[in-house]
Amino acid sequence: MSDELRRIVAIDDPYLLLREVTTRLADAQQEVTELARLRRRVVQDLHAQGLSYAQIAAKAGLSRGRIHQIRHTGPAPEGAFLGRGSVTVATPLRRDDERGRTVVAVDDVSSGKRLEELARSYGLDVTSEHVPVTGTIDLDRDGLVVVCGPRMSQEMWDTYAQDPVLAWERAEGGPWTVVDRKTGLVHRSGQDSAPARPYDVGYLGRLPRPNGQGTLLAIAGIHTQGSLGVVQLLTNDLNTLWGQVGDQRFSTLVGVEYDPDTSEPLSAELLCPLYRHDEETSV
Repeated sequence: MSDELRRIVAIDDPYLLLREVTTRLADAQQEVTELARLRRRVVQDLHAQGLSYAQIAAKAGLSRGRIHQIRHTGPAPEGAFLGRGSVTVATPLRRDDERGRTVVAVDDVSSGKRLEELARSYGLDVTSEHVPVTGTIDLDRDGLVVVCGPRMSQEMWDTYAQDPVLAWERAEGGPWTVVDRKTGLVHRSGQDSAPARPYDVGYLGRLPRPNGQGTLLAIAGIHTQGSLGVVQLLTNDLNTLWGQVGDQRFSTLVGVEYDPDTSEPLSAELLCPLYRHDEETSV
């Protein structure tokens, strides 16, 4: 019996006991899920290196059938791209100056809900919250996925500024753009071009938290359609993204063609490589 279990068993107050047991069960289930994800990842990696299931089984002291079962069941390793155990999806609130009230953009709601569904499909616990109109948000937490551009939050502006390759820029009085410092390309939304067209640019990156202890996943579009396109890319290609960058710091841009009537993405494709920041610090 572990020390933690002994502590819980010794609680006399039945209500406190009930609360402690419930909390511990939730924590234990998260741990079991992540251990199963890690186990499947190890088997997949070894198999990808050329080892047969029989060889893996022999070296691990398990049966071949058990190794094969591990490889094909349980939570998929790529779910760790979003977080481990649990994730919090944060989307922005906006100020409607004309009506004097706080509102949410339909596209932001869609992005948030689809991210939540994606995370749950990988066995992750999900909570949601909003970035208030002040832009103030505590970024020093585990498992954060933030859908918010730099203009809506000083905290996020400071976070995006740590990207060594891709830079959000806005000329005075002009539209927002994203500059690829490595190639010199300036990416802009089709909405801000002449003539306008239903095309947007989305940003996806894993960036350091303000306290330097861990990272967060940041998603933003020059307009809201760009965020929706990033979410579509994650939904369709999470395994590929995980295979290229794992849980390391990176950033990339996504070009999004969308239906002008519904804002729904028609296509979402990478505009640049997935820049791994540990390889780009000299940029």
